Amino acid sequence: MDFSRSNELDKLYRRYTKSLYYFLLKLSGSHQLAEDLTQETFVRATVSLSFYNQEDVRAWLFKVARNAYLDEWRRRKRRKWVPFADYLFSGDEMGSPYGLPEDTAVEAETSNDLQQLLTYLPEQYRAILYLREIEQFSYQEIQEALDLSENQVKVTLHRARKRLGEIAEKQGWKVDGHGVE
Repeated sequence: MDFSRSNELDKLYRRYTKSLYYFLLKLSGSHQLAEDLTQETFVRATVSLSFYNQEDVRAWLFKVARNAYLDEWRRRKRRKWVPFADYLFSGDEMGSPYGLPEDTAVEAETSNDLQQLLTYLPEQYRAILYLREIEQFSYQEIQEALDLSENQVKVTLHRARKRLGEIAEKQGWKVDGHGVE
């Protein structure tokens, strides 16, 4: 690997490690697995970086991270292990060397009840809600990260929000046109 490529990867690592870690933590529910998958994401990025055109590297890295998560989930499923369900959105204290989440992430995650509701959603709904609401991805970035068309992003996001609202109502939460309270 030449120096410029190594330097570029180092910059990407410093810039996106924390947000990728928290994304993978929300998908997996495991601090250790999120750390491992964050490292796996950058291993895969190192291999693929020379083939990638740098249009939107953030969305591309989240796509690589999600694929690493899905590969791990499939491996565990083949071994008949029930993945991640016990720890998903458990609200445990962060023990990661990546530090504290950004203020917006802390505010978005203050309700343990809402986090619990998210555990009832399928992975794609959790992923799209996380990317849009926590990471503030544009529709275009979500398209690239999740390999969806623009229409699929809109429909999936709508369905995810609707399903979350239905689950919230079943749990006795007040739901209005602006979201869940």
